Amino acid sequence: MRIQLVILITALGIASCTMDKEKKSKEAEDASRIVNVPEFNPDSAFQFVQQQVDFGPRIPNSAAHRKASDYSIAQFKKYGAIVTTQSFSATSYDNQKLNLTNIIASFNPEKKKRILLAAHWDTRPFADKDPEKPTSTFDGANDGGSGVGVLLEIARVLKSNPAPEVGVDIILFDGEDWGEMEGEQTTWCLGSQHWSKNKHVANYSAYYGILLDMVGGKNAQFAREGYSMEYAPSVTDKVWNTAANLGFSHIFINEKIGAVTDDHRFVNEIGKIPMIDIINYDPATGFGDFHHTRKDNMEIISKETLHAVGQTLLYVVYHE
Repeated sequence: MRIQLVILITALGIASCTMDKEKKSKEAEDASRIVNVPEFNPDSAFQFVQQQVDFGPRIPNSAAHRKASDYSIAQFKKYGAIVTTQSFSATSYDNQKLNLTNIIASFNPEKKKRILLAAHWDTRPFADKDPEKPTSTFDGANDGGSGVGVLLEIARVLKSNPAPEVGVDIILFDGEDWGEMEGEQTTWCLGSQHWSKNKHVANYSAYYGILLDMVGGKNAQFAREGYSMEYAPSVTDKVWNTAANLGFSHIFINEKIGAVTDDHRFVNEIGKIPMIDIINYDPATGFGDFHHTRKDNMEIISKETLHAVGQTLLYVVYHE
């Protein structure tokens, strides 16, 4: 009996040592991955925003819209992504036939665990909040351009550095902004609604998704948005905690706001993928005085804000 007890104790000791070694090995691996998170270049992201603005307002059916599409596709291919496009037609709330294209760029396609990053790339066709010229067009530097700029820079970083442990899919949704200010909410986000019903890969899913919308403005602050907290609270916690650890808590503020109808709503409700929204919105002042006005130009774009968002995303992705 005593011999059996000694053997049991010895076996437990060996198992404990093995578990300790495995734990230390995992901790060492995690530490190594933290060190290897690449740097996000805000100057490069800024130039990606500038390039879009230089094309002109990316209004569906326009020449600038086609040029911006060709540019993003070429950039993603340059950075080694497998690019898929979804061309489709949709009717706007004001009965316009829109020729739209969703652009999907996939990195590490062999990885089963995937993270989805998204933004919309179109521009609203009129500056309906502009106090002087509500029928004019506007640059859409922040509303549309900033999210695409961050994602193009992330694509460049993925090409230039060791790959993360997960696959990354970047989707640029079209037709987000040709909705009606009053009326049915479903007149917004035409591209994400289409993709959620017709995914680019049969049975496609992702571990979670992160949507970027108006993520480049000066003095921007991002609170925890309502649909994000409803559908993906743990992902929201992950992103906001990461931002705080990186020193960006003055931008990713620890406050909650109401639900905002954006592309992530339809990815959650129709696409069944938990997705959060990083969006500049204040319940008291709305989306800012630039929103859907001619003020939405390069003068309001902040490299500090672009850096906070982009670096946070890279840390989140590389820690998976």
